[in-house]
Amino acid sequence: MTEKIIIAGAGGQGIMLLGKVLAVAVLKENKHVSWLPAYGPEVRGGAAHCTVIISDDEIGSPCVDKADTLIIMNALSFARFKSRIKKGGLMIVNKSLVCGKRKIKGVRVLAYPFTEIAFKLGNPKVANMVALGCYLAQKNKVHTESVFKAMQDIAPQEKKGLIEINKKALLSGKELVK
Repeated sequence: MTEKIIIAGAGGQGIMLLGKVLAVAVLKENKHVSWLPAYGPEVRGGAAHCTVIISDDEIGSPCVDKADTLIIMNALSFARFKSRIKKGGLMIVNKSLVCGKRKIKGVRVLAYPFTEIAFKLGNPKVANMVALGCYLAQKNKVHTESVFKAMQDIAPQEKKGLIEINKKALLSGKELVK
């Protein structure tokens, strides 16, 4: 089993954090994983994406040409990455920031208002964890408890207070899919 994921959005949306949390959670379950971040020149507000590969076997390259799953957090990323999904793949879209036509032939598209949900939870910066929860509910590649442990492990001391709202955001994302 190999799952190739591209996560894309704007700098400041927590794209790298989403990928890193997922990758660390996968490591906790003793699976093979790669995480490859890529930033635009502006970082905050500019283009940001990362790839995560989850596998039962060793991973030869962290590069992803065609993804099994795309997680798209803004309109520019949708335009840029929509051609990078395999037929039969899954695209998870933040419909708060991606308006208009989101359908792609041969691709299952789930669109939810991640940013709006994050605002309702009290912090718009947790939209990334809402998206991750949606992914977890769809793909079942890693356990929620492993993700919670990863959050705890990688959060710097000054950010430990945000772990609970991130957990709530992740669970909110999982609930969207039910």
